Amino acid sequence: MTDPFGRAIRDHGRGDRAAPLVQRDGEATREHPVEEFYFGSFDPERPDHAWVAERIDKGPLLDMGAGAGRDALYFQERFETVALEVSDDLVETMERRGVDDARGGDMFALPGSFERDRFRSALAFGTQLGLAGSMRGLREFLGDLARVTTPDATAVVDCYDPERAAARELLGFRDDPTPGLAHRVMWFEYEGETGDALLFRLFSPDRLREATAGTGWTVEAVRYGDAESCHYRAALTKQ
Repeated sequence: MTDPFGRAIRDHGRGDRAAPLVQRDGEATREHPVEEFYFGSFDPERPDHAWVAERIDKGPLLDMGAGAGRDALYFQERFETVALEVSDDLVETMERRGVDDARGGDMFALPGSFERDRFRSALAFGTQLGLAGSMRGLREFLGDLARVTTPDATAVVDCYDPERAAARELLGFRDDPTPGLAHRVMWFEYEGETGDALLFRLFSPDRLREATAGTGWTVEAVRYGDAESCHYRAALTKQ
């Protein structure tokens, strides 16, 4: 399987990326902000980062879809942190940047990778929650996450709220007649290499709350980027 996304971030980390990483939906394109999204620092003085740090305050931590390791580098100085990525290029990048425990693995197949009650906190930041694909897929993911976390665990996830007007400006946005749901379809292109199409399901906070039923989780708090933003973070706690 081609991996232009992981390869572009790997090349950027090495200092030899000469081409943009492009998001594409048909003829529509946008350049993906690699440096801004993946190579900054987690700053607990920033209000949005502080909100996460207040809830991810104990380990071991599972950082799912850890990217280039930005958050893992911060949290591993405080407690054991396992950084999980499906891309071999991103695992290599994290190791080069000093992430102590960077592993290849799929966040949607957690029971096959970790034992029950392995983690006391979990983080999935990067809107990859939408790759669950459906309400059923979201419930299954939350149930699996509950299995590999302790009874007192906390988690922070993020998504785009399709009920906010700004969601319609997302590249690849697809409307849905069901309240609180939409799709996003896009793929990455780098140096002439095109990745597989990615199908994201967008869930409003109310739909996320609905999906937690029977999984052991409850939505404790929701924070939007700003008053107009469709991007939100949700803090989960065990019931």
